[in-house]
Amino acid sequence: MPRRPTRGRGSMIARPLTFAPFSRSLAHLHSTHMPKHQMLGSKVPGSPSNNKGGAVVKKILKEKNEQSESSEEEEFGGDVQADFAFFDPKPDDFHGVKILLHSYLDNTEWDLSGFVDLILEQTTVGTVVKIEDDEDNGLFSVVSALNLGRYKDHKCIAELKEFLLKHCLEKNIKGDLRVLLGEQAHNVGLLVSRRVVNLPPQLLPPLYDALCDEISWATEDEPTEELRNSFRFNSYVLVSKIYKHKNADKKNRLSSDSEEAIIYVNPEDEIFHKLSLWSFNFPFHAEQVTAHELKNYRPMGLVMAVEADKVSTFREQLRSLIDEP
Repeated sequence: MPRRPTRGRGSMIARPLTFAPFSRSLAHLHSTHMPKHQMLGSKVPGSPSNNKGGAVVKKILKEKNEQSESSEEEEFGGDVQADFAFFDPKPDDFHGVKILLHSYLDNTEWDLSGFVDLILEQTTVGTVVKIEDDEDNGLFSVVSALNLGRYKDHKCIAELKEFLLKHCLEKNIKGDLRVLLGEQAHNVGLLVSRRVVNLPPQLLPPLYDALCDEISWATEDEPTEELRNSFRFNSYVLVSKIYKHKNADKKNRLSSDSEEAIIYVNPEDEIFHKLSLWSFNFPFHAEQVTAHELKNYRPMGLVMAVEADKVSTFREQLRSLIDEP
């Protein structure tokens, strides 16, 4: 299928994007304390060039960098304007995708390389975000949806299912999880989304729109009926990360009205969470909290099941969130 490419221009020091003020401040803290080499993995070209053929949707994203007391940000020197483009995954993206997914299943040793290979081999559904005409081939985001039944015999998918079942300690959810990963797996998509923390949030709606459009196209354009059916998802499973307040599950709950029970690393996960059929958390050990503002929080994995018919609502709410002043 031909790619409908999307381009966008945005600042690599992106505005924190969450629903609540406390979360916004923590997100800003997280982004401004990123090492410089993580904030911009590639040089910025002077002008865009032609992307893959097809209809082009161009987004002009301009942001002013807010004042910050962070010495790291002062050293960085303000906004860096970059022309982002969406591309089909290809083998050359292996290391970039693997870096983005390195803690996908916390610090568990599993067949991550095989998982990355599945994402890169599925070129009809899936997108990577890079800087236009970047010689360094830096990769800033990856999204995809893998059919859990289609790939059930792959070691990485078997290990992923084993990980999820092992870490689901809620008995009222574990049965539903087992059904999704087992007898209903052929209708379940694993929605994979990872990116650098400071990717301009204005790219999120077209990024998810591209994924949803490709899933829809795949149900019509794949060469065999079996492949077409493999993209007719009834539900999605998402694995993400949050910060959860240590008192979130207690009656007295939070020590301050300004503290929230959950801080979402990715703002869209709050929308998914509210729309989810069920969800559960698991302890996340791959990262240690060092920021003072997060002293009352613990990094946690978040697993969600979202019905496919909720995706249109998600897309609308995501666009509304991004458009907020």
